[in-house]
Amino acid sequence: MKLSICMITYNHEDYLKQAIDGVLMQKTNFDYELVIANDNSPDNSDSIIQEYINSHPDGYKIKYLHNKVNIGMMPNFINAFENCSGKYIALCEGDDYWTDEFKLQKQVDFLENNSDYVICFHQAGINENGIEIEDTLTVNTKQTTTIDDLAKGNFIHTCTVVYKNNLFDKFPDYFYESPIGDYFLHMLNSLYGKIYCINEKMAVYRVHDTSYWSSKKQEERTLIWINFIKNIKNNFPKKIQKKLEYQIVKLELDSGIRPKKISITKKIKLKIKNIFTKKKQ
Repeated sequence: MKLSICMITYNHEDYLKQAIDGVLMQKTNFDYELVIANDNSPDNSDSIIQEYINSHPDGYKIKYLHNKVNIGMMPNFINAFENCSGKYIALCEGDDYWTDEFKLQKQVDFLENNSDYVICFHQAGINENGIEIEDTLTVNTKQTTTIDDLAKGNFIHTCTVVYKNNLFDKFPDYFYESPIGDYFLHMLNSLYGKIYCINEKMAVYRVHDTSYWSSKKQEERTLIWINFIKNIKNNFPKKIQKKLEYQIVKLELDSGIRPKKISITKKIKLKIKNIFTKKKQ
């Protein structure tokens, strides 16, 4: 059995060594490969990767894809993904890193022993420009969830996930131009089984000013997310579409955007639910 780690990178020279070290320190009873897709970074990333391949004792585990021209985030991810041959796939972008040498073993053991689950993730530390901050994304997540929960909003950090490969035949057309890949991927995978959360911090998700998402203002992020949800919802069953539409309405209300086609009753229900959610937190 083999697992593939999918790592995309662009201008991550300040973080890349830590990302690769976190992968190559993994202790497992199965084989794994690290697929690195460098999207023609103009920094020193290529030299760093080549040094690992040539000098690290486990450098042979690295499958290196070096784009000669910059093709963009999603095409780069798809290129990396299509070169992953493992039964399972783990994700770790070049600016994040893993902190537990048994992370992969714990996640694969769970998935191997629980065939009704297709995704296993865990909690993460958050590093924002060198400062540790609270993780609000997964803090209230149940141990077992399904696509019904995920359709209400993302609670999975990219660098924490391991999932079963080859659950679906091909990506939807919109995936190739989507501004957000991880949530869309998790949603597609969760059509085929349950999601499990290990209550341990085994990775660090890095937030910095040069990353695609963190470099944008909150208002712009909200608009991107709303448009993104609108574009992906038709790929899912009707009951999931309704939950995604509910997510859109909530985002519009929270951000002050006037929602389209929403009844007064639904507005009141959403506001009441938000009040009780905040009280619980």
